[in-house]
Amino acid sequence: MAAALWAANADLILYNGKIVTVDEKFSIAQAVAIKGGKITAVGDTKAVLAAQRGPRTQRLDLKGRTVLPGLVDSHVHALSAGLSEFRHPLPPLDSFAAIQDFIREQVKTTPKGEWIVVPRTFPTRLKELRMPTRELLDVATEHPVMFDASYTVVVNSRALAMSGITRTTPNPPGGEIVRDAKGEPNGILKNAQLLLKGLDRSESFSEAEKLEALEKMLRRYVAAGLTAIGDRAVTPEEIGLYEKLKAEKRLPVRAVLTWRIDASKPVEELIRQIRTAPYATGKGDAWLKFGALKVTLDGGMTIGTAYQRLPYGPFGRQLYGHTEPKDRGLLFIAPEKLKAIERAAHARGWQLTAHDQGGGAVDAFLTALEAADSDRPLAASRSHLMHASFESPEAIARAKKLGLLIDAQSAWLYYDAPALEEVFSYDAMRYFYPMRSYLDAGLMVAGGSDHMIGFDKNRAVNPYNPFLQIWMAVTRQTVQGEPFHPEEKITREEALKTHTIWAAYMQFAELERGSIEPAKLADLVVIDRDFLACPEEEIKAIEPELVIIGGKTVFQ
Repeated sequence: MAAALWAANADLILYNGKIVTVDEKFSIAQAVAIKGGKITAVGDTKAVLAAQRGPRTQRLDLKGRTVLPGLVDSHVHALSAGLSEFRHPLPPLDSFAAIQDFIREQVKTTPKGEWIVVPRTFPTRLKELRMPTRELLDVATEHPVMFDASYTVVVNSRALAMSGITRTTPNPPGGEIVRDAKGEPNGILKNAQLLLKGLDRSESFSEAEKLEALEKMLRRYVAAGLTAIGDRAVTPEEIGLYEKLKAEKRLPVRAVLTWRIDASKPVEELIRQIRTAPYATGKGDAWLKFGALKVTLDGGMTIGTAYQRLPYGPFGRQLYGHTEPKDRGLLFIAPEKLKAIERAAHARGWQLTAHDQGGGAVDAFLTALEAADSDRPLAASRSHLMHASFESPEAIARAKKLGLLIDAQSAWLYYDAPALEEVFSYDAMRYFYPMRSYLDAGLMVAGGSDHMIGFDKNRAVNPYNPFLQIWMAVTRQTVQGEPFHPEEKITREEALKTHTIWAAYMQFAELERGSIEPAKLADLVVIDRDFLACPEEEIKAIEPELVIIGGKTVFQ
């Protein structure tokens, strides 16, 4: 009797709606009741109101609106994104002219001799479809300038001189100083930022500023309809920031942290770190916990350092500034060292993942995971390929045999496929971001954005609007408006699962969230149109009207 009375006094009932439960049958209901932060009933309006309503129950008439499970972005970089426009908005950097205009404006306010950094921009997204060189950045002659393209950077002549980088400077381990036809450094540095002198970006924000930036960025995620995120490369400092937000009750969204280790260190030191670290997969609670251990295996496909199965080709030399015709990109970790790392982490019980963008890196990571699997079956760890943009049928089959999952981000298809097609050809990119092939092979996919820079959910690098990401997976449209290998499209129901129940599964959270079912956490989003029935083109325009986390309204 007491249990019945408790259930009949729900805190909140949403009714007269279209509740897309994403349960095993993908059921559609009309009402959902919430009490104590959890879902107590799902069903038709009359039955839920009759069984769950009490004298203090709040009721919300949805008037036909659609309710989805709280959405998950499985791949963000929240602190870097939160700091990216913390002090001033970013300019649109879509051309060489725009880059030079930005540098000229920075010269006006930057003391002579101090660094000017052009915010992260990829050559695949520039009108010129070409990596800049030092000459373009020499618009500033009294300041060292760095163009940030992630794993590759470009610096001007002043920066090269300040850093003592000349034609005789040897390449650093695992990196390259790109040289022009005369043998002189042309300003492009691949995985070689450590050669730059006087560049220190880590101390420019106080802890209080970092906490504020992180909290505000996480609140922007909530406003986009997200109730959980996976932060995919946290350092001990960032872990501390998350823990402080949680302790101060300022953590606005559920967060699962991926610990990234610095694999450039000696293997013995890395194994010691793994064995003694205070972190572990699953440590934490429903608000903040640890997920995977990550290494960075290769560079980026947008800058020509992703480690590919085949050379980048002639257009790659234009787009990325390559000088070596057989250039396949960079593999940062030797195969035997990688095996040792993954075996040690698997023995400790970690979920395993790696930044593996190119096809060659995907194959190398699979080989390392097969070694770990030979020690003890890997499937229960829910280890996964991250990015893995350049797939093959053979690699997909190997991943399936190991029981791996996939962490995929559709923005790379949307923005970068047209430029990459010029490098590799349309046919050679048959298995680029192959969502249909993954699902047909029985691989579970978690969707994410790889959001790293910018506040606007639709214009950031990369956009963190989950409905835009879902639309990309459903249509496979690029910025040019044409579908790219449409045979890899997935349905809108499948795309929704990549941001709900499948993403929750990757985070070991499918029993507590990811669908709207009794006993699960009350994480919900009410949206402004019918996700299942609206025209396909409207999916990307869907807006959240109400976001509920743990039964509490956190955005309206």
